[in-house]
Amino acid sequence: MAVRTAEAEWQGGLRDGQGTVKLGSGAFTGSYSFPSRFESGKGTNPEELIGAAHAGCFSMALAAGLAAAKFAPRRIHTTAKVHLEKVGEGFEITKIELETEAEIPGIDDATFQSHADGAKKGCPVSKALAGPKITLQARLV
Repeated sequence: MAVRTAEAEWQGGLRDGQGTVKLGSGAFTGSYSFPSRFESGKGTNPEELIGAAHAGCFSMALAAGLAAAKFAPRRIHTTAKVHLEKVGEGFEITKIELETEAEIPGIDDATFQSHADGAKKGCPVSKALAGPKITLQARLV
């Protein structure tokens, strides 16, 4: 199977330093800093990248499960809210909230909820992130 890579470089101290993250595919390179991670500064941060990975993985897992059950989704849109909080002397990702909206002809809400829950539990990123509580809010539109 595939092995995906990403890299990061940090220069300087924690508060005055700055870093760059780069995806191995070359599809994204971005800067990050203390302000972009812990305040409202310009740039990305590791938690935002985790959220993007989780939202993308969940959406694909949901599409796969629906296809296996003979449903053809028109659209699945997922947002991941990654909570970074001070816990004791350090920081932790304490929760990830997934919110998804999907247009799926011919499906009832109970069946949709079952597939959404299965995707939340089964997507590889959810499995990798099993430490924090992962919640899901799913809506048919």
